[in-house]
Amino acid sequence: MAETKKHLLTPDGLKELENELHELEVNQRAEISKKIKEARELGDLSENAEYDAAKDEQRDIEARIDQIKKILNNYELIAEDEVGDTTAIKIGSKVKLRDMELKQDMEYKIVGSTEANILKNLISNDSPIGKALIGAKKGETVKVASPAGIIRYKVLSFK
Repeated sequence: MAETKKHLLTPDGLKELENELHELEVNQRAEISKKIKEARELGDLSENAEYDAAKDEQRDIEARIDQIKKILNNYELIAEDEVGDTTAIKIGSKVKLRDMELKQDMEYKIVGSTEANILKNLISNDSPIGKALIGAKKGETVKVASPAGIIRYKVLSFK
């Protein structure tokens, strides 16, 4: 059997997943169970939209619980204070960049793909920009291929 790829998680990402799992298993399951019970009491289930919606929501909750459990059974913790090379960007680094074309500064934290969330400025080490940044040093300019062409970013700082 082929070995599956480990999910890379930072301590914050691990805590967030554990909290989400607890919320789903304890609170969401109880809430959806109550919704299903109330919908059943409305009568004929074959034409009961509330029942169908509640069952769909239950399937979504159970699928997410299963997904989180699979991640938690096969993860590798990225220690952010890990001793090692602090002269180059790695997973767990918080990076300040300048888009050389737009002259805009931005900050990202490089995380594993499981944790990535662009709305929270968490970018995956597997993303084009994440791949370009891994191993880069302060002052370097990295090039990232995008549909609009090559974008250049200067590494202003990282920690």
